[in-house]
Amino acid sequence: MATIKTPGSTIDAKTQGGSHHVLSCSAVTGFRVRDSQGDDLGTIKEIMIDMEQGRVAYAVLSFGAMLGVTDKLFAVPWSALKMNQSTHEFMLHADRRRLESAPSFDKNHWPDMLDKAWCQQVYSYYGATPYWQAGAEKIQHGGGHN
Repeated sequence: MATIKTPGSTIDAKTQGGSHHVLSCSAVTGFRVRDSQGDDLGTIKEIMIDMEQGRVAYAVLSFGAMLGVTDKLFAVPWSALKMNQSTHEFMLHADRRRLESAPSFDKNHWPDMLDKAWCQQVYSYYGATPYWQAGAEKIQHGGGHN
């Protein structure tokens, strides 16, 4: 077991070869997200799971307060995030300007994940293969556009 400090708590994570392979969704909620230059992009607010397929559909990123935007959330494909295990933060290959024009939604009006057109738009925006397509089992870190 390895100990991971998360915002507001400390958890134990199963490790294999020094790498965290299993974390609870609640442990990841609150993790910081940074761009490849180390600039703060916000925090993970939720992890959304496709119950039929048993896969993480996307992470919900909140950074609106930094941009002067309130109640806006951003769906980010799970495969577009890479965890930095030494800092317990995620890296996203998109800068703040790119996120300002990313598909977003209001905290009171969540998207319908059954709407494959919306899902495809989100995944395409970040250059990620949708999790429901064949071969998407392999996470494609580093996808996306700058």
